Amino acid sequence: MTRSRLRNALAIVLSAAFMLVAPVASAQMKIAVVDVQRAVMETEDGLRATATLKKLFDRRQQELDSRQEELKRARTDIEKQAKVLSKQALDRRMADWQKSMAELQNVFMEFNKELQKEQNKMTQPILKRVLSVLRQIAAQDGYDAILERNAVPYARTDLDVTDRVIQRYNTGGAKTAPTGSGRPAPKKKSPAPAGSR
Repeated sequence: MTRSRLRNALAIVLSAAFMLVAPVASAQMKIAVVDVQRAVMETEDGLRATATLKKLFDRRQQELDSRQEELKRARTDIEKQAKVLSKQALDRRMADWQKSMAELQNVFMEFNKELQKEQNKMTQPILKRVLSVLRQIAAQDGYDAILERNAVPYARTDLDVTDRVIQRYNTGGAKTAPTGSGRPAPKKKSPAPAGSR
């Protein structure tokens, strides 16, 4: 899922959730906003995932650039020889060149699909944890709704919890799977001291 698709999907989901709550909400409703994409990408895990994807992208991009340069040289060579080649030979060379260009475009499209698949695989667990952190913050601070920042035309900057989400994520917040209740997990009782029975 591309960043813009991820952002749009989250904006729709969060906006729809808000619309369901809005009719029954009172004027006292407590709301925050978050840039989920930035939260995912700027966590320590998100930065590592980006670096890994960049290495993969750069290596493959060099291969594609090299093949594209070969095709440019081949095209220039065909153009130079156009006056001395027979029409049949020129047509054959152009057909071969066009076939090679179509193959390169297919390789490029496959590369983009592979990169997208890798990005999804790496960012999905981070996104789940970011959403869990959001639920913790909402429960802790009593927010009725946390909306995707890009889904609202205006929000005061003090309503943005993105930096808090990133900080809490990086310090180990929401390591466990969310319970779905929107409430923080109950605290474990410490064992009774020896001899207190």
